[in-house]
Amino acid sequence: MRRGSVFQLLAIGLVAGAIATAVAIFIPWLPTPASREAGRIDFVYWFATVISLFIFAVVAAILGYATLNFRAKKDDWSDGPPVHGHTTIEIIWTVIPAVLVTSIAIVSAIVLAKDSHAGPNPLVIKVYGQQFAWQFQYPNGQLYDNLHLPIDRGVKLEITSRDVLHSFWVPQFAQKQDAVPGQFNTLVITPDRLGTYPIICTELCGLGHSVMRSQATVMSQSDYAKWYKASTAPPPAAGGGSSGNAAAISTFTSNGCTACHTFTPIPSARGKVGPDLDKLKEDAAAAKESLTDFIHESIVDPNAYIAPGFQPNVMPPTFGKSIPAAQIDALVQYLAANTH
Repeated sequence: MRRGSVFQLLAIGLVAGAIATAVAIFIPWLPTPASREAGRIDFVYWFATVISLFIFAVVAAILGYATLNFRAKKDDWSDGPPVHGHTTIEIIWTVIPAVLVTSIAIVSAIVLAKDSHAGPNPLVIKVYGQQFAWQFQYPNGQLYDNLHLPIDRGVKLEITSRDVLHSFWVPQFAQKQDAVPGQFNTLVITPDRLGTYPIICTELCGLGHSVMRSQATVMSQSDYAKWYKASTAPPPAAGGGSSGNAAAISTFTSNGCTACHTFTPIPSARGKVGPDLDKLKEDAAAAKESLTDFIHESIVDPNAYIAPGFQPNVMPPTFGKSIPAAQIDALVQYLAANTH
């Protein structure tokens, strides 16, 4: 090959590689990683991307060179010269891709093995998905609507579902795990960046799927210890009410009701998926039932009365079995006493 041709090939390859590299680097395709596992996954991504950029530049150079120098003349419909196999070239373009793919596989396997190891004494948190909220159970037995994690400590999430399939995902942690009824799937996280990050359900789970969100807050270890110690106290009752109110509020929040309903006495209840519980008296009158009977029926048989503007089969019909009867009765009394 003439020297001019070599320079032409190199120039085309460098230009194509530079453009592709700029697209890869200067567009923020990925969120900033907030865990060690995410950092390793990003390394695999860039390892494979660098290889892909090199191959793209080589292919673009050859294609561009061939297009510029070997295109057919106008109105020339004759066949090109016959080309026979070239054993050396065939070996080269078989061996090099095999080596590159094998190297990507080895690096990926090492990262997967490291990312599944939580280290000694991990913090174990059970994660429950249900339509349409996440709950997190800590070693003290308490359930919370948001996830709190200490920085630089291995955390093992044991993820399951109370109803249908869900999928747990925090973009900054770079990992997803399915929540499957009847089984616990594990996900290891070692947070290494302070901040608050969104928790998203990535498995279509019903009409409220798009609002099935929560938050993961990464805290310093001292702040986490203070939060954990304070969180063991029972939740405060709305308006300074009795411990019975506190138990009812706990039942309401721990079963994901805040994600779907608005209820002014509980500040975190701002959901729009289900009916506004501040209007329970109006809905009970429309259903021609007493207030307490209507509330109880709405919990254990949510399809018995559908408020105007809402759809059936959105609220899970399993609360009558999953929540003890005494807790349901306390919740009914609390809602009836605090509705407008």
